[in-house]
Amino acid sequence: MLTCIIRYHIDPTRRDAFEEYARNWNTAIPRCGADLIGYFAPHEGSATRAYGIYNIPSLAAYEAYRARLADDPLGRENYAFACREKFLLREDRTFLKLVTGTEGDTA
Repeated sequence: MLTCIIRYHIDPTRRDAFEEYARNWNTAIPRCGADLIGYFAPHEGSATRAYGIYNIPSLAAYEAYRARLADDPLGRENYAFACREKFLLREDRTFLKLVTGTEGDTA
């Protein structure tokens, strides 16, 4: 299992738009095959850093998920919303694997 962490640099004056964007993914991401942990907006500290986090079985599964998300009506609409509203200034993805944690030692 891999965890994808998307780090967003957002326009701090458009946090409301980011929160709408995040709520839309709450439906589309699970429907397209990823296990959504959640989206996180700034609260204290940095006003420009936000995160989206989900689990996916493998990189191959990720590629299939991304294709389904691109074909999903809400996915397409949400991508267009972000492009139109320009509240996302940068987005980076990192894939991590669990080594130890609340699910125990996976080694």
